[in-house]
Amino acid sequence: MRFPPSLLDEIRTRLPVSQVVARKVALKRAGREMKGLSPFKQERTPSFFVNDHKGSWFDFSSGQNGDIFKFVMLTEGLSFPEAVERLAEEAGLPVPKAGPREVEQEDERARLHALLEASGRFFEAQLAGTGAAEARRYLDRRGLTADTVARFRLGYAPNARSALKEHLARAGFSAADMVASGMLVAGEDIPVSYDRFRHRIIFPIADLKGRVIAFGGRALDADAPAKYLNSPETPLFHKGAILYNAYGARGAAHDQGRMIVVEGYMDVIALAQAGFANAVAPLGTALTEDQVRLLWRMVPEPTLCFDGDAAGRRAAFRAVETVLPHLKPGFSVQFAFLPDGLDPDDLIRQHGAAAFQEILESKTSPLFDVLIQREEQENDSAVTPEQRASLEARLQALVARIGDQGVRSQYQRELRETMYTKSRKAMQEIVGSKGRRDARFVGKRRDNTAPDWRIEAREIERSRLGAPPRAGPIAASRSRGNGLAERTLPLPAREALLIQTLLNHPWLLEAHCETVAELTLTAPPLARLRDALLELIAQNIALDRGELRSQLTKLGLDKVVAMAEGAITHRSDKFAEPEAEAPDVEVGWRHAVALHEAQVGLKRALAAAEREWQAAPTEETWDRIAEIQQRLARGIEVEGTGEE
Repeated sequence: MRFPPSLLDEIRTRLPVSQVVARKVALKRAGREMKGLSPFKQERTPSFFVNDHKGSWFDFSSGQNGDIFKFVMLTEGLSFPEAVERLAEEAGLPVPKAGPREVEQEDERARLHALLEASGRFFEAQLAGTGAAEARRYLDRRGLTADTVARFRLGYAPNARSALKEHLARAGFSAADMVASGMLVAGEDIPVSYDRFRHRIIFPIADLKGRVIAFGGRALDADAPAKYLNSPETPLFHKGAILYNAYGARGAAHDQGRMIVVEGYMDVIALAQAGFANAVAPLGTALTEDQVRLLWRMVPEPTLCFDGDAAGRRAAFRAVETVLPHLKPGFSVQFAFLPDGLDPDDLIRQHGAAAFQEILESKTSPLFDVLIQREEQENDSAVTPEQRASLEARLQALVARIGDQGVRSQYQRELRETMYTKSRKAMQEIVGSKGRRDARFVGKRRDNTAPDWRIEAREIERSRLGAPPRAGPIAASRSRGNGLAERTLPLPAREALLIQTLLNHPWLLEAHCETVAELTLTAPPLARLRDALLELIAQNIALDRGELRSQLTKLGLDKVVAMAEGAITHRSDKFAEPEAEAPDVEVGWRHAVALHEAQVGLKRALAAAEREWQAAPTEETWDRIAEIQQRLARGIEVEGTGEE
């Protein structure tokens, strides 16, 4: 609707800027101007200035400026026509009507407003009557106080086909207006019109001026075809363009800088009763574009609150698609997911308002994060480069829908960085960390970064001993593995312990492959078993205990495995057991290897001392031999004597 410039000028003349602003900002005189704290930003030093002479205001903290109409629009979430009507009424000026058709439409709207207000009062009165005992019990069970019921003007629609119809007729309203307002159900195939709402708890729905424009009804009959029923579309009510409790919540939303969007009437009412007056809800539909724009008129970044179950996640993901194209600098949404199975009403009744406040303060997610979650959850496999490329392509297509070039550019930049980081992380999980590979990749992806441990082990062995490596082709050992095991002497307990630890915790083979290759094993069966393990790792066999033993059986080494396990007659080394925790395994393994290598070093030192004694017997050499023998007997861990 267009307004005559003379009307706007007259409103500005009658209402000084300081008078309008002072309702929201505490102003102090500063020379020719007045100043106060910004209503749009949190600050300690005043940066908001008002100049009545110029009829304008300027906020240095946010860069906003304008006249009284813009101030009311920003602080109260009104459209321009609504701001003009509000200020004109305050200034005592009539707003001129438009042409005959618009006059007729305004007359109809006025009649419908009056009819709906009368309907609301009727429902409120019915809730207090004798026929509404069941409705009152329901509200009591939901924990609503009398003050809350009155604040939201809750009511009751009697279980009768024409109770409201007869009441409105007695009040002078026509049947045509009753149908146009949505309060009656009528049609060519319906001989007698009847009340739309029957035997239901009634929730009045108001516009941004607080006028009743529709109703929602919650069925009390368990067999009702619809648990919740809203008014149909009417000249006053378009359910995709309004939010339940928008009128009641916008003041608190502006003061707190936050608007909470929940899923239903009862969630809004429960939150308000718990102290969260800044809550609204869509009217039985998914969030619409018009509702997003309405929210942004009240706060720049509303919080969309969803149940934590699968249905709640799906609703959140639909909201992402709705909001994404309309993002603009400084305007977006946040998401808050409640514990699985709880809605806001349940959460507050079970855990108190503090639990909900904690979610708002510390457990919200920005839209970008939920966008990533949505695509990952719907297509959770990103194991191969092709799958990661598919994920990135889907995300890029969604980001391309953002209309604002600046916001779209920022999303594209963060998406590139996110996908690059995800690719690096995927490679790390494929390769594994500290000897453990992610379970998603075992058996699906080969570690293409792993060297051939047979070659590396041979090079280490050659450089250390100056002799060919012990590890040979596994195929050559298959026919004689068990025979050798059967003919060998009892296996050294510590060497058997080391091999058993590798069998029960194969991830050690990747984490300590060089150490395993360099182990001095005096028992040929254990040395052959160790070489087979290195060969299997080189072939990229999955690090799974059962699969590893199966492969060893195929190679004819099952009896050697049994001998290694049978050589351990005590259970004090818990780290070697299959159920041991990884940190305990790591510490125990390192300790056992250190003890073993210390023993090997002592034996070499003893052999050298004995050779020296045979060449030139001395008391000093004899004492050294005795000391080494005592150490070997006690099994004391030493770093080595430095002798070969």
